[in-house]
Amino acid sequence: MMELMLSANNITKEYGSKQVAVAALNAVSFDVEKGMFLSIMGPSGSGKTTLLNILSTIDSATSGQVDLDGTDISKIKSKDLAVFRRDTLGFVFQDFNLLDNMTIQDNIALPLALNKVKVNVINEKVSALAETLGLSEQLSKYPYQISGGQKQRAATARALIANPKIIFADEPTGALDTKASGELLHCFSNLNHQYGTTIVMVTHDVYAASFSDKVMFLQDGKIYTDMYKPKNRDTFYQNILNTLAVMGGARQ
Repeated sequence: MMELMLSANNITKEYGSKQVAVAALNAVSFDVEKGMFLSIMGPSGSGKTTLLNILSTIDSATSGQVDLDGTDISKIKSKDLAVFRRDTLGFVFQDFNLLDNMTIQDNIALPLALNKVKVNVINEKVSALAETLGLSEQLSKYPYQISGGQKQRAATARALIANPKIIFADEPTGALDTKASGELLHCFSNLNHQYGTTIVMVTHDVYAASFSDKVMFLQDGKIYTDMYKPKNRDTFYQNILNTLAVMGGARQ
């Protein structure tokens, strides 16, 4: 049996009062195995980002349970949540969230620096990740001096620097052009296959989703269907496109 990294059971999220409650998510249940690359797709308003925020401890569910690496995240005390996030989770967002007054090297190193890791250890880790993500020549530069694709790869390196057990990515290619998107997605795929990094990514982009092992489709706060990647990625791309066309929300 495969080990589970994440298990969501009957996740419901409601907004508003009990009299006029609106359900953004309605009893969503699924599992993510360790080392899986999962994409979550669906039309706007289907609940994708709400679900990602709950899974990644940014938000909490109205009801239901999320287990992350065997830990029920609803039982984590507020004072312990920052440590849990630091040790377990990595985040990659659409808008990079890099600090403009710090070099790329310092941006990547920040999580370890805050954790008071020794400088020589930090430098070794930054160097290794920069080489993996094609950033070795950019480390002394500032965010405003590099391209959008390089910024996103730097954000990915920062997310990986503390060896998280799972990466949550929210529309990571949304602000990138086609070339930069492709480069980032190949990096994600390499990280997933070479290091066994578990990735959960929300995306509107069919091309981005075709890099994953599995796609789960949401509609109106419920799981519409899911599909695993066949051997041929072009076939997977077409299958995803066809499903979204039926649902009414595809972007190539």
